[in-house]
Amino acid sequence: MDGGGSGEMTLAFDLEALKRLARPDAVFTDARQWSEYVGVVSEKPTYVVTNFTRKHRIRQDFFSGPRGRKESLENVKEQFDTPRHVYVGTTDEDADLAERVGWEFLHVEDAAEAAEWELGEPESPAQEDEQAREDWP
Repeated sequence: MDGGGSGEMTLAFDLEALKRLARPDAVFTDARQWSEYVGVVSEKPTYVVTNFTRKHRIRQDFFSGPRGRKESLENVKEQFDTPRHVYVGTTDEDADLAERVGWEFLHVEDAAEAAEWELGEPESPAQEDEQAREDWP
């Protein structure tokens, strides 16, 4: 996926979109190559997002916090001044939300195809480390 170069884009993932990616940590690492800011938005409580991002070793530049997705996307757009703001989601409701707040929308399957990200059940880096060790019980 080509965002036009570093500094050109703020990229927000809906938590549900991240849960459809096999390697959310690798997705964030990849997205940082062509995005200035990358973060997560969700209607879920802050601790749910924090637990997911910690488990998958994701360093986010922003997150929803105690706000809903609409307010979060509005605040992020105001705070992070980049030429493009792209929201990766999973539903028609996500697409409608993006349109209402002036963000571009990309369905997670389309984003994954364009960026060559693997779809599937997320596996945490810790699980991968355990599987790689032959001496692991």
